Amino acid sequence: MGFATSAKENPRWREPVLAWLHRSMPKPRLAHSLRVETLALDLAHHHGLNGEQAAQAGLMHDLAKYFKPETLLAMARAAGLVLDPLEEAYPQLLHADVSALVAQQDLGVQEPEVLAAIANHTLGRPAMAPLSCILFLADALEPGRGDTPTLNHLRQMSYQNLAAAVYHTCDYKLCQLAAQAKPIHPRALSTRDWFAAHCSVPLPCP
Repeated sequence: MGFATSAKENPRWREPVLAWLHRSMPKPRLAHSLRVETLALDLAHHHGLNGEQAAQAGLMHDLAKYFKPETLLAMARAAGLVLDPLEEAYPQLLHADVSALVAQQDLGVQEPEVLAAIANHTLGRPAMAPLSCILFLADALEPGRGDTPTLNHLRQMSYQNLAAAVYHTCDYKLCQLAAQAKPIHPRALSTRDWFAAHCSVPLPCP
C-alpha cells in the first residue's frame, strides 16, 4: 500500500479548513487529522471513490474534538439530535456528530456523503456508505495509532475489503475499550454486528 503524500491539488476549501484547525486544536491533533486525510484519500483512490470528498471528511473529522462538554450538548440539542443516556453522561461521544454540524454551518460543506462520514467516524453506523467506512478506518488506522501486528493486518485488510476491515476494526476497538473498562455505545455494537454479517471470524483481542 502507498499512502498519498497530501491533498496535492490543494483545493480551495483546504486552506480555510487548515486555518480553522490551527486555531482550534493542538499540533498533535492537527497532525492526526492530516494523517487521516492522507490515508482516507489513498483508500478512496484505491477503492474507486471520490478522493476529494474523502480528503475533506478526513481533514474535518475532529472539528469539535476540543469543544467543551456543555457546548457539544447544546449544539447537538439545537440541531435536534436525540441523545441517549450514555451521550448525556459522556458528551465527548457527540464530537463526531457536532463536527459534521460545524463542517456544514461554519465551513460550507453541503455534500451529504461527507457530512455522514464525519458524523459516523467514531461509532460507525450499520450499513454505512463506503465513504463513511473509509473515514472510520482512516481514523482508527492512520500510522500514528501504532505499529503492531494487529494494526498492520487491519491496514492491509482496509485495502482488500472495506466491510471486512470495518468489522475487524470494530472488534479491535471494542476490545480496547473493554480492556480499559470504558463504556461502549450501543451504536458501536450494532455497527460491529451489522458488518459481522458480511465477514469472517473476528481477530482475537490483543
